[in-house]
Amino acid sequence: MPSPSYQERRSQVEAYFDRTAAETWKRLTSDAPVSGIRATVRAGRDEMRATLLDWLPEDLTGKRLLDAGCGTGMLALAAARRGAEVHAVDLSPTLIENARERVPAELAGRIVFAVGDMLAPDGPAEGAAFDYVVSMDSVIHYERDDALGVIAGLAGHARERLLFTFAPRTLLLSLMHGVGQFFPRSDRSPAIVPVAERRLRRGIAADPALAGWRIGRTRLIQRGFYTSQAMELTAS
Repeated sequence: MPSPSYQERRSQVEAYFDRTAAETWKRLTSDAPVSGIRATVRAGRDEMRATLLDWLPEDLTGKRLLDAGCGTGMLALAAARRGAEVHAVDLSPTLIENARERVPAELAGRIVFAVGDMLAPDGPAEGAAFDYVVSMDSVIHYERDDALGVIAGLAGHARERLLFTFAPRTLLLSLMHGVGQFFPRSDRSPAIVPVAERRLRRGIAADPALAGWRIGRTRLIQRGFYTSQAMELTAS
């Protein structure tokens, strides 16, 4: 069961993405012109999305993929174009509605967008329901212990591979957070919680729920006001 601190932060994240900045994120994940700050975030997110997709097979025909915290669905759509059967879930009804509007007719039967908690996606109730689970920039909002709980929960839905991102504890990220307090609230996201990579690795290695998983590739991406690190877990 998710901890009270996870549930509290989840509510804050939902309020931000569904009400405070829904229009901002709709524009950010489109081709619409954005401010200089948001342009760096868009560029970083584009690179991170490309990285996660590069870590998946080019041909996903016959595979099931969960996009946990899908936002407006850009990664989900890309995976569906590769042939995957995609289930994409997000807390924000507003972002899910926007994601559904973006689904082209040829992908209509291959992708499902649903409103809900990323730890409780619809699907088979027993065992791993998906070949691959991807969670881009969703774990970054949670404290280390809750983040480990999220990672373990997502791994419980995966058969082959879990790809996720976290906010690495770097001097640059700390400085940007301090500077970010001076920007308009609409340019801010909910508090990102930096986690030292070595502490995250130790936590993953020590978690009995992740005993069957090993850490694979990792990549740090820094583009202006975007800093995030991808990590791969593979079933052993």
